[in-house]
Amino acid sequence: MSATEALQKLTTALDRAGIPYMLTGSFAGSYYGASRSTQDIDFVIEASSEQLRTFAESLSEGNYYVEVDAAIQALHSRSLFNVIDLSNGWKADLIIRKARPFSEEEFRRRQLVELNGVPLFITSAEDIILAKMEWARMSGSTRQIEDVAAIVRLQWKVLDLPYVESWAASLQLRPQWEEARRRAGIATDG
Repeated sequence: MSATEALQKLTTALDRAGIPYMLTGSFAGSYYGASRSTQDIDFVIEASSEQLRTFAESLSEGNYYVEVDAAIQALHSRSLFNVIDLSNGWKADLIIRKARPFSEEEFRRRQLVELNGVPLFITSAEDIILAKMEWARMSGSTRQIEDVAAIVRLQWKVLDLPYVESWAASLQLRPQWEEARRRAGIATDG
């Protein structure tokens, strides 16, 4: 199964369960220009317990491994749970949206796009930049900063820079933002 087929099956199951979602992580980064090979698909979701049960039960009927209890626990702890396609190894992390102003705004700004023929909701370029910078700060990963630099190089002229600058300051991501811009070859403010 291709990534396109995996995305189609997962977004269809999310839609049928009435779960709002947005694609994030490496797939979203690739959409905006930071191509990276991965077998993991990341979604941020907003769901109720009942919606999660419906979603998990619909996938359990196919070749998927998903635990309803893990999904419900993730909802209560605002963490994540996994869905694994047993026929091909594709893994999806379903991340419960955090209850904080940035995460609420990020989710509100999600955009409906077509990715390889699959209509789906995806995080905005600005928000994937901010999310990847947060991951870089938490993990110390230079790979996340390289992803941000690739997105910045390709999207620079269309980015909402005041939005990125404001949230970078609020989320204490100025060092990561400056490093990503330096790696992208875009001058920083000094």
